[in-house]
Amino acid sequence: MGIQLNGIGVSKGIALGKAHILHRDDIEVVKEELPAHKVNAEVQRYQRAIRDAKHQLQSIGDSIPETAPTEVGEFIATHLLMLEDAMFSEAPVRIIREQACNAEWALRQQLDSIIRVFESMEDDYLKTRVDDINHIAQLILRTLTKNNNPLIQTPPEIDHWQGDIIIADDLSPADTVLLQHMGIAGFVTESGGQLSHTAILARSLGIPAIVGVHQARRYVADGERLIIDGELGLTLGQATRQETGHFLKKQRRFLSKRRKLKLLIETPCITACGEPINLQANIDSENDIDAMHQTGLSGVGLYRTEFLYLNREDVPDEETHYTVYRQLIRKLAGAPLTIRTVDLGADKLNKHLAPDLIAHHNPALGLRGIRYCLHNPRLIIPQLRAILRAACHGPVQILLPMITHVSEVHELKNLIESVKSELKGENIAFKEDVRLGGMIEVPSAALTVQHLAAHLDFLSIGTNDLIQYTLAVDRTDDTVDYLFDPLSPAVLTLIKRTIDTGKKYNIPVSMCGEMAGNPRYTRLLLGLGLRAFSTPPRASLEIKKVILDTSLEDLEFLTQAILEEGSSTARTVLINSLNNLSE
Repeated sequence: MGIQLNGIGVSKGIALGKAHILHRDDIEVVKEELPAHKVNAEVQRYQRAIRDAKHQLQSIGDSIPETAPTEVGEFIATHLLMLEDAMFSEAPVRIIREQACNAEWALRQQLDSIIRVFESMEDDYLKTRVDDINHIAQLILRTLTKNNNPLIQTPPEIDHWQGDIIIADDLSPADTVLLQHMGIAGFVTESGGQLSHTAILARSLGIPAIVGVHQARRYVADGERLIIDGELGLTLGQATRQETGHFLKKQRRFLSKRRKLKLLIETPCITACGEPINLQANIDSENDIDAMHQTGLSGVGLYRTEFLYLNREDVPDEETHYTVYRQLIRKLAGAPLTIRTVDLGADKLNKHLAPDLIAHHNPALGLRGIRYCLHNPRLIIPQLRAILRAACHGPVQILLPMITHVSEVHELKNLIESVKSELKGENIAFKEDVRLGGMIEVPSAALTVQHLAAHLDFLSIGTNDLIQYTLAVDRTDDTVDYLFDPLSPAVLTLIKRTIDTGKKYNIPVSMCGEMAGNPRYTRLLLGLGLRAFSTPPRASLEIKKVILDTSLEDLEFLTQAILEEGSSTARTVLINSLNNLSE
């Protein structure tokens, strides 16, 4: 048996190759106080570093082949836009002038300030966006200190990395693009998470990848032969001949399966017994729509609008919202768009956006989602006006996050009616009958879902928070994350209750949480009655394959057994049996 290291598998696939250890020393930043006559020169030095960093990213962007997935260029473009954002282009300059300090120190102060905002967030996806902030800051810092990233500079010895498995502390999306261009077999990082842009990009590029392998560079020798399994999160050194043979066979099976999945893009999403299933996309920006089209999804089941509010010193105005939504509708070309109203809390906004609110001791139970907006309507009124206007250009519906009880629905409906009256008075065109839905992510909403269903047009189950609140488990806390169980009978009962209520009131029920994007749970959810999934585009073809191979009449017995089983071990056995059912 070889030496095993375990981490988080973020991109499926098997890689066998030689380890290449990437060492990049942290840059120590100390404050230097500058005489007044040197401040302008320091500002210019910082601005030159920004320009140099842009040139480096543009160089990588220019090298991307036209056949690459859309996301590849978009991640580079996103980082270029971040370099132009005021948080990097203006704020450090202001600090240099105010504190008469060196550019490195000003950048570090700005970075620390941004990180504090992101680390206080409850939403896992938003929290991991701090990785992008840090990658950009490190790029600027290395440019300032001339301690350049060897990947960005592409040294001559880069050709020797083809077929290697890279071992690093962390990798930026730019690093990942360049590594793929160099033909690496896979990578392992000591930090990072499932939702980081680097992880998402690795999945898009088809690079087997594992993150969170603590101290990997300490245990792996440069040049050592390695095997990595991006599904299991396993790094294996000193493999036996038998182990190597096993993983080579698994690699061939995986590559064959991936080729077959691509053939399903144009295939209608219908079960083996002939029932159509609605398969839509979760998106965060216009960039994701290209990925949605490339995987044949039928529309957007969840558009997260939080990014319109972050890293700003003011609330985005109506025209900002309207311009973004109209562009999304244009790119969707008639496919439906579900816009979730801003899902933020006092812990996620800075003092500029919410001067009247302070962070709570337990923000997960504080002013979040729709309750935050009802407490502070100036955040949502411009958004509602923009949605109603944009709905004139294509099919749009509104989704309310963090609904707890029906009175919140009534309040929001009153607010919408008030907005409509204002638009009529201003003689501005809008759509009168935009459908309104609610997220079921709080146990009280699931337990009283019949009251919500009577006043809403559709429901969407957010499993991430529903599991967290039902089981009282913070899955980002590694001391209790073992209790975060999507198969808990309590969770499954609430999901089934919601689906059954939707059928009773004849309103659609979809699921947009991580369970919907995990093929392990697809048959179980179908057995519970779910007929609409909203997933990350990258996960959709695997979900579709399971749906195509599933006959609904075969699911009833095992689904009911899983619902009634009290033992987690037995539930695992049952769901494995469910997933092994032949067509």
